[in-house]
Amino acid sequence: MEKMVHTILEEQKGDRIDKVISTLDEEWSRTQVQQWIKEGNILVNGQKIKTNYKCSLNDHIEINIPDPEVLDVIPEEMDLTIYFEDKDVLVVNKPRGMVVHPAPGHLTGTLVNGLMAHCKDLSGINGVLRPGIVHRIDKDTSGLLMVAKNDMAHEKLVNQLVEKTVTRKYRAIVHGVIQHEFGTIDAPLGRDTKDRQSMAVVDKGKHAVTHFHVIERFKDFTYVECQLETGRTHQIRVHMKYIGYPLAGDPKYGPRKTLDLNGQALHAGVLGFKHPRTNEYLEFEAPLPSEFVQLLEQLRK
Repeated sequence: MEKMVHTILEEQKGDRIDKVISTLDEEWSRTQVQQWIKEGNILVNGQKIKTNYKCSLNDHIEINIPDPEVLDVIPEEMDLTIYFEDKDVLVVNKPRGMVVHPAPGHLTGTLVNGLMAHCKDLSGINGVLRPGIVHRIDKDTSGLLMVAKNDMAHEKLVNQLVEKTVTRKYRAIVHGVIQHEFGTIDAPLGRDTKDRQSMAVVDKGKHAVTHFHVIERFKDFTYVECQLETGRTHQIRVHMKYIGYPLAGDPKYGPRKTLDLNGQALHAGVLGFKHPRTNEYLEFEAPLPSEFVQLLEQLRK
């Protein structure tokens, strides 16, 4: 365990302890500092304090930095398609059929296993089984994900998601022919009261907004682009079903008679965000996977 001491200066007097400490090292996020305080790893004048403690002039701060937790996720060599990487952020194109992170009883073959083999430094905010994961896409959805390589990057990327400043555009094929060119679905999402494994539009659900526009129409299907304003679980899949145009191939929310795809026709094609350190806006685009392109060609025939 590493140790650091700090004496509160005039300009820090009256500030919250977690705010002050998170400014001492750019790699320390406020969330992480608050965890250290709760664990008793930060003492003020030799005493344990709460996260909302207000600093006084000349307070003696002792910071005991815990050793990083050893992850019990097995690194696995994988052929990952990485679009961008530096010391803070990594952008990866997740293939269809791959789960993002391990879960109890399912510890191998996930994107996180591959990331662990690719780089040893991933943020620890989400704990042992989800290092670096800022947002997720479903197993059978392909496309772009941003991954945080340290806690500072993680916190800033999550803040952008909360503030709705991240660009996330998806391509999808839905049942039915949508007549209008553009639409916005503003309907709250939560657990389905009849099926806890599924999401649904529910009165007391979380605020959820999806924008869409039509790219191409076919005899019985429509090819659309959806842009997320919020990022709820299964949001596009549930919202498109709600307005009567469920995703083709969707085993959970689609009709029984659908295209044989082994999963929904959904691809996270565009991802844009501000770099957590430089504040520069970065945007990436991943082409449609081959099976999605083939499906479009079949529908055109």
